[in-house]
Amino acid sequence: MELKSAIVEETVIEQIIAKFVAGDPTMFELIAQDIDFRIDHFRDDTDISWQQAKNRDELMVLVGRLGAEVFPEGTKSLGTNCVELGDGWYLTSFHQQFFYGVQQREVKSLTYILSHEADGLLDYFRETVTSVVEV
Repeated sequence: MELKSAIVEETVIEQIIAKFVAGDPTMFELIAQDIDFRIDHFRDDTDISWQQAKNRDELMVLVGRLGAEVFPEGTKSLGTNCVELGDGWYLTSFHQQFFYGVQQREVKSLTYILSHEADGLLDYFRETVTSVVEV
């Protein structure tokens, strides 16, 4: 199988990331009711046990908590790259900068997101936060 970069504006995950960065709650319109969502952190002792959801309502609560605790000042995208894996699957790298409320400092972070979309809706999301580096 050949991996190819997706046209960014055509993927649901890229639309959701753009809306998340903009603080646009219409991002939830692009998420399936039965979303399978989880965020993991690589080699980080931060409590992330609450960063998972099994449906859109749980995800809305989770995103509210992320906004209050992790991104109290929002976030800025430093770049994304989306690779189409086939059959609705995508691997996206997302580089961002934000004031990290948990650690009370400005940071840059690189994450990788494995996602699946069907019928124009995101139904699977696994984010791995690989680094959180002070600016």
